[in-house]
Amino acid sequence: MADEEVVDPKLYLEERCKPKCVKPLYEYRECVKRVENDDTGHKHCTGQYFDYWRCIDKCVAVKLFEKLK
Repeated sequence: MADEEVVDPKLYLEERCKPKCVKPLYEYRECVKRVENDDTGHKHCTGQYFDYWRCIDKCVAVKLFEKLK
């Protein structure tokens, strides 16, 4: 049993949850398109990026903690 490689289920669950978070991903990509020509460097899409990952984390949390119990 010591030779078995441990697999992180979180990575698998993140991939499974991405289709459920299409709207935040779309909003992030649209923001990136809007600010890519910003020469001042003041515009950013940090909020949209975090919204996307918050959606994925919320989806993963329920399933991940079920596996850990």
